[in-house]
Amino acid sequence: MVCHVDEIVRRALVWLDHNFREQGLLGEEETDTLTLRELARSKVAEAVGVVHRLAPVHLLETGHTLGNDRVYWGERGAGWILLPDDFMRLVVFSMSDWEWPVYTAIDVKDPQYSLQRQRVAGLRGNPQKPVCAVAVRPEGQVLEFYSSRSEDAYVTQGLYMPWPRVDEDDGIDISERCVEAAVRYAAALTALSLGDYDKSMKLEEKAKEVMI
Repeated sequence: MVCHVDEIVRRALVWLDHNFREQGLLGEEETDTLTLRELARSKVAEAVGVVHRLAPVHLLETGHTLGNDRVYWGERGAGWILLPDDFMRLVVFSMSDWEWPVYTAIDVKDPQYSLQRQRVAGLRGNPQKPVCAVAVRPEGQVLEFYSSRSEDAYVTQGLYMPWPRVDEDDGIDISERCVEAAVRYAAALTALSLGDYDKSMKLEEKAKEVMI
């Protein structure tokens, strides 16, 4: 769903125990500084990104389709597809011959990643227990998958969450069940910028409470 940024800011300021009046961050003598409202506003996209990265899959909306991207094949049934420029997090990916989809992609630093290049089949991802990894190739950021039985396999599911951004109408796309967590994270990030670490930590915990 698309939420208006001002509504998120309003609710975040309530969590920060402030009214709707704009107040200078450093006091009345600092008239040229950002207002508290503007500071909170600057944290909205970051807050949505944090929440969408941390939230369990069942709280996310359907996400954006990876599309019918061309599958590039490697050795032993492994392959990869190019990821869009705004890719942030995998929601689900599956090939036609897999018994289970993958909901979480590893990265190249994960100990599992090196196992995907092993010649021993039992150590690699397979149709019964597939593995996906986000990696970088000369062509750009890619989603590698391990693995399929043959190159006749095709993508049956491919959804991702993009990096959040504020659109031209001052709206931002948020999974409906993540809105309250995003509000609380925006408040937490604002408190952190103001140097109120205790309040920031408490608000972060409040955000995590609604992401279950």
